[in-house]
Amino acid sequence: MIEEIYKPYPDRYESGMKYRRSGKSGILFPELSLGLWQNFGETSPLSRSKEIMRFAFDHGITSFDLANNYGPGYGTAEETFGYVFDKSFRPYRDEMFVASKAGYDMWPGPYGNWGSRKYLMASIDQSLHRTKLDYFDVFYSHRYDPHTPLEETLQALVDIVKQGKALYVGISRWPLEATKIALEYLRKRDTPCLIFQDRLNMIDRHVESSGILECLIENGCGFIAFSPLAQGILTNRYLNGIPSDSRAVQERFLKTSQINEQLIANIRHLNDIAGQRGQTLAQMALSWVLAHQGVTSVIVGCSSTAQLEDSLKAVKSNDFTTEELSAIDEAALKIML
Repeated sequence: MIEEIYKPYPDRYESGMKYRRSGKSGILFPELSLGLWQNFGETSPLSRSKEIMRFAFDHGITSFDLANNYGPGYGTAEETFGYVFDKSFRPYRDEMFVASKAGYDMWPGPYGNWGSRKYLMASIDQSLHRTKLDYFDVFYSHRYDPHTPLEETLQALVDIVKQGKALYVGISRWPLEATKIALEYLRKRDTPCLIFQDRLNMIDRHVESSGILECLIENGCGFIAFSPLAQGILTNRYLNGIPSDSRAVQERFLKTSQINEQLIANIRHLNDIAGQRGQTLAQMALSWVLAHQGVTSVIVGCSSTAQLEDSLKAVKSNDFTTEELSAIDEAALKIML
């Protein structure tokens, strides 16, 4: 069966998506980026993945976030992306900003993990093969490696750019002092860090309290947030308890023991605030992240176009009153995970 030729919406850049500059670079990110962490691997229908990716692009989402071990299983999210890219997006490659990463476990043995030059170099070659791309727009060190010299990891990123395998580099989830070293090292080698990726949501504000977000602003580096919905906690999913098909039941990234009466009461309070703003709780959670100075984009995951359509509405209302922020803080900071 011959697959139909994909033609994106002609008004995709007038559909409401807003774009933000990444630090002091020339790159604009859409306020929402599509993350392929969990719902685009071998266990998800390829037709659904294709539908979501096309819907995203049709609505101005040009940024796609991958990593070598996304799936499940490892590598299969990149394979899914590669298939859809080859069949749908290849004529529009220059309109896309595609990221991948390496740093977590990927293959057995001593060379398939962390931040060595060997691992990063092998990883990007494998990732390019799976995604059917000639280069990544940005390639990240996925996590800080306390055992490998920082210079080895960072020089590998510099050389990846010089070899034409990526246009920009990024780092993800590095501690503050190591981040400061990385920003200076990369800048001195004419490969400035484009963007930093970490978790930020109403109940996890580590990048604020640690000084990382302030450091990035001072150094002209962008910030892209993942897990803005706290694995589904900041949605209507747990307002009435624990659904049978939730992540908490699956015990993957969230435990059933974490969903208690106090947590549910505070989620309901946040949901009431969102309702007063004319938003769903998920939309308000995304808007809250986007309201932060220094935030370039927010990575959203989804398992349907309906979920993504709901998230897209968040870009319309990123302003909060002082009273709203105080009420959010009061409820959200009581949620301890």
